[in-house]
Amino acid sequence: MPWFALYTESRQEKKVTARLVQLGVEVYCPMVIQERQWSDRKKKVEVPLLPSYVFVKLEFHDREFVFQVSGIVRYLYWLGKPAIVKDSEIEVMQKWLQEKVVSFEVSGIQPGSEYEIPSGPFIGQIGKVDKVDKNQLVLILKELGVRIILHK
Repeated sequence: MPWFALYTESRQEKKVTARLVQLGVEVYCPMVIQERQWSDRKKKVEVPLLPSYVFVKLEFHDREFVFQVSGIVRYLYWLGKPAIVKDSEIEVMQKWLQEKVVSFEVSGIQPGSEYEIPSGPFIGQIGKVDKVDKNQLVLILKELGVRIILHK
């Protein structure tokens, strides 16, 4: 069974995921912990890695089943067909979210160039460099169409 990307209403990723699980659908919503600043305190909150997106694994002919759940807008399409996400790409995201990135060094990389990630959970993934500065590298992974921001 392939994975499909679903576009959800804003800030509905967790609710959509929970509702799909209740229906017995295999679903993945990659989450990360971020520290948020309020006027009186800082707090760590769990937020989606890819805002407004969740991934579902089901047969092609069962795709309409998910629209029983409120909060789903549509499937993500690529070249007029529902975008299919490879198992290996989902596994890379899962592995990446389990590991901590220790450090990286940016040298000789220019925006627009292609860059193959040499180590870590995204090893072997090829991305297009979107932005480079002294504290971060923004990389677009072609396979996923996702922007990854690496902070120093």
